[in-house]
Amino acid sequence: MAGQWVPRDHDELTAGWRLWLELGSSVWPRPGWDGSPDEAVRGVCEFLGSCDRILTEYLDSGGSTDAEVAGLIRSMHLAASWIRELWQGDTVPLDAERMALLHSDLAGFADHALGVRTLLAEGGGWASLTL
Repeated sequence: MAGQWVPRDHDELTAGWRLWLELGSSVWPRPGWDGSPDEAVRGVCEFLGSCDRILTEYLDSGGSTDAEVAGLIRSMHLAASWIRELWQGDTVPLDAERMALLHSDLAGFADHALGVRTLLAEGGGWASLTL
C-alpha cells in the first residue's frame, strides 16, 4: 500500500489509533477452530463490526467522511467483501482445494491489513510500537 497517512486532527488520530489496535488483534481462526470456513472468517467479520463502530464514533464526533481514516476503514470492508460473501455461513468441511482457496482469500486480506496497519503506524507516529 503506497502513500502516507497524516491525521488532520486529534479525532482522526484517535480513530486511526483505534483502527491500528484492532488490526493488531486476532482476526484469524481461534485455537478452537472447528475446521469450517464460517468459523475461519468469524474474526474478520467481528473486526469489520469494530471498524463500523470506529467510523461511526469518528463521524459522530464531527469527523469528515472524506478523511483518510474513513477511507482506510472503508477499504477494510472492500478487502473483506469477497471473504464474507464466499465463506461466511459456509459450514461444509474443507477439502484440500477449498482450504487452499480460503487460505488465499485470507492471505489477500492479511496483506491489505498489514499495509493499512503500517500506514497508520507511520502517520500516527507509533511505528516503533509492537504488540
